[in-house]
Amino acid sequence: MKKLLVVLLSLGLIVAFSTAASAADVKFSGGYYLVGAYESNPLLTPDEAGYTHYSQAFFYTRTRLQPVFQIAEGLTFTVRMDALEKQWGNTNQKGNSTYMGSSTPDDTTSSRRAVNAVGPAGTTQQRQKIQESLEFERAYVTFMTGIGQFQIGYQNVDDWGTDFGDYSNSRPRIQYATKAGPMTLGLIYEKVYDNDSAIPANHTTDGDKDTYAAFGIYNGPGIEAGMLYKYYAYNSDMSSGVKTKMNLLSPYVKATFGPVYVEGEATYWFGKYKEMSEPYLAGHTDVDLQAWSAYVKGKVNFGPAYAGLLFGYSSGNDLTDDTKQTTCPSGGGPNFAPAFILMNDGYNTQNQGNSRATTDYTTGTANSITTNKYNMVVYNGFAGFNPTPKVNLEAAVTYATAAEKALSKTAGVVTDAVSDKLGTEIDVKATFKIYDNLTYMIGAGYLMTGDYFKGANPDAKIENDYVLLNQLTLSF
Repeated sequence: MKKLLVVLLSLGLIVAFSTAASAADVKFSGGYYLVGAYESNPLLTPDEAGYTHYSQAFFYTRTRLQPVFQIAEGLTFTVRMDALEKQWGNTNQKGNSTYMGSSTPDDTTSSRRAVNAVGPAGTTQQRQKIQESLEFERAYVTFMTGIGQFQIGYQNVDDWGTDFGDYSNSRPRIQYATKAGPMTLGLIYEKVYDNDSAIPANHTTDGDKDTYAAFGIYNGPGIEAGMLYKYYAYNSDMSSGVKTKMNLLSPYVKATFGPVYVEGEATYWFGKYKEMSEPYLAGHTDVDLQAWSAYVKGKVNFGPAYAGLLFGYSSGNDLTDDTKQTTCPSGGGPNFAPAFILMNDGYNTQNQGNSRATTDYTTGTANSITTNKYNMVVYNGFAGFNPTPKVNLEAAVTYATAAEKALSKTAGVVTDAVSDKLGTEIDVKATFKIYDNLTYMIGAGYLMTGDYFKGANPDAKIENDYVLLNQLTLSF
């Protein structure tokens, strides 16, 4: 009888859980990419005595899953997970082991595997090690109410309008949006940093970072336009009494006129970059923020061919006035990538953080320009052709400079780079659609290096660089 009761109870539990699971409709989306790269001169240095010079070749990859659980009509729960976001064969992350007695670690992805460890008195033991290869990036609930839609949880932030200035970060926030005819109006609150739990001794001080935003988006025939206002209340550096109170205004527009497509975006930053609070005022001054960026892109279709022009600007700082900060906090953003070498944040991140600078140049400013694109001016012309619906051929020329040449300031003296020219880059690529959701790209980029990378030393030597890329991309 007991066995029968156990079986009936088990069957009941199975039915109960199956019923609960079937109540939610799950839709999966995500993607996978694998990139192979060869770069001839990542440090932009000559192959001669006194300079570090090398080439490199590597693969890097990422797997992404984003299931959306439809709980009820108007109610969903979204999760995003990233896995194996790394270089192939790189054992700096979790997963390194030794293979067949070799002393060199190998890249193993087993979630559980035996790892040799030294036991008592020098004996060899085995232990289980769990590889940390899956990271939850986002988790948020979306629900409709009679007054509008709410999204609450860790979700996509720092994206607005076009790709220019976008970061696609994940952060906890609450967003409310409602429709008013062709307009979408919304409010956003973000918790960037909580000081109470991070530094218990500072419970009596306000060291949190919070942002507050309001936005409006208009959607009409052939046009989309929006305006964002965002206020940054950053109080994290309380040890020196520094507060940051920044304001952002950002309009954008996307419009189609027959075969012509145009998009543009601008940012204007103002407020206090540093505000000194009591009792830290003595010997310190406030720093005002006044910075901006601008972007415009136009594209014209000619049947199976197309051509276009692009311009991007992000203000820098000449360092002459200590009471003003004029470097645009958002920059061009990592999502904005008009070139393979100069403006490709994804590639440069996997490039192990090479600063693309000579041994005479050590401030790191060059890296911020070539990746997140602070303090830059960029012009880009591109043209492409689709010989078949599954093949695309494209070429582009990019010319970039620094908006300001200032590198550092010591004892009131500003040191400038010898030139503002980052260089001219020529890129070509071919993309093949193997399936509707699977593409393969091969490309090459050649950078004619500008003298900005000499830093402040006019006698420094620099050389050109080129990169060969191929990428397999799966989306679903």
